[in-house]
Amino acid sequence: MLIQPVVLSGGSGTRLWPLSREKYPKQLLPLIGADSLLQATVRRVEGITGAELAPPMVVCNEEYRFVIAEQLRLLGKPGTIVLEPTGRNTAPALTLAALAAIKTGANPVLLVMPSDHVILDVATFQSVVGQGAALAAQGAVVTFGITPNAPETGYGYIQSGAVYGTASNQAAPSGARLIARFVEKPDLKTAQSYLQEGSYLWNSGLFMLRASVWLAAMRVCRPDILLACQSAWDQGSTDGEFVRVDKEKFANCPSDSIDYAVMERIAAYGGSAHTTSDSLPPGVVLPLTAGWSDVGAWDALWQVLPKDTAGNVAQGDVLLQDCHNTLALSEGRLIACVGVNDLVVVETADAILVAHKDKTQDVKKIVDSLKKQGRSESSIHRKVFRPWGSYDGVDAGERFQVKRIMVKPGGILSLQMHHHRAEHWIVVSGTAKITRGDETFLLSENESTFIPLGTTHRLENPGRVALEMIEVQSGSYLGEDDIVRFEDVYGR
Repeated sequence: MLIQPVVLSGGSGTRLWPLSREKYPKQLLPLIGADSLLQATVRRVEGITGAELAPPMVVCNEEYRFVIAEQLRLLGKPGTIVLEPTGRNTAPALTLAALAAIKTGANPVLLVMPSDHVILDVATFQSVVGQGAALAAQGAVVTFGITPNAPETGYGYIQSGAVYGTASNQAAPSGARLIARFVEKPDLKTAQSYLQEGSYLWNSGLFMLRASVWLAAMRVCRPDILLACQSAWDQGSTDGEFVRVDKEKFANCPSDSIDYAVMERIAAYGGSAHTTSDSLPPGVVLPLTAGWSDVGAWDALWQVLPKDTAGNVAQGDVLLQDCHNTLALSEGRLIACVGVNDLVVVETADAILVAHKDKTQDVKKIVDSLKKQGRSESSIHRKVFRPWGSYDGVDAGERFQVKRIMVKPGGILSLQMHHHRAEHWIVVSGTAKITRGDETFLLSENESTFIPLGTTHRLENPGRVALEMIEVQSGSYLGEDDIVRFEDVYGR
């Protein structure tokens, strides 16, 4: 059996600000261990028994494509990256993935996973996924319901129904049940009743189904989405590991989630033993108890991280004195907490968050306020990643800006020019290849050059080690949109 891992990477994770930003969301961050959440998602499917694993497929916004490609490369897991020109929710994303999966004539079982969730018990996850794969191979649409341990109001729920099994399917796992219904996030009283009743599970957003089964279900439930995705796919192109769909065609695609588009229809329909052009497949839920969390806010992250005897989590340069149940994360500067309980303190280069653990859902309101004020802290970090490396804005003032630039070995910036600023470049370490007007020359450590306003220029790293530089910009306007690109190896 061929399993195609499909990682949906479209969320922004605003409740985990200031670590998670719009242009560098939580799935790209190493919140649990050395791997980013996306890398951990890809890695946790390794070792599923009785199945052949296809290379991973990631469906993501174009904004994240180079970072995701680099993270997959570091894992040694290069795969396919399907680019959405604009966000249209999970149903169109999965439809694009299904179209990509069948393009070679195969019909794999898709293992659909959000990129930003945590699963601590990987062995149990793989065991239950193996059970789900067998059901999906027979034509079922399988989802995994998280066994609740609290009356959680932040999750949707799945009510499990009758035991799943037919005369032709004696191998169904004992916990497999038909999906009775999906319910929205409840209030506390309703959540408590769900917990007591016993047939309700948290909605994990994890699915398994054959690619053809999903496309057939979309043909019945949302033919408009299927038609738009098919049209965008047919007009698309491939650029290395990147698969691009037609921007204009995809912009016409309606937005909908997997649950609303198909799963609720399946639950209402009641399922059937087979899929035909005019019927829906059976919807099956398998219970999963594997240390799952969607890490939707800082209190959820605190719950899954290792704690000291006082319930504290400390990462980075942190000192705690007489503190309890506190989460303190430092990216650089010292955090010192004395006599506090149930706090979240997060330090980054350009922002500090202090919040009570009971109010972490309201961090989104801070992000909304920053957006209304037009502040960059809502969307980008001080350190910004690019396909060629990164830059860090270390200082800025009226008519000047200082950046620390790192160019990876072989990295090449675009051939460009600026209308409103000049630049001074100083090499700290490594070797820089400079194009300035009609000149091309090399700079080594402690050497510098000047790029006058309006001059065509390019920076490259021809060496085998990282190039570190200091760039001093001066001029009347220093925004990143003051770039005229003439050539770019990354297709921007």
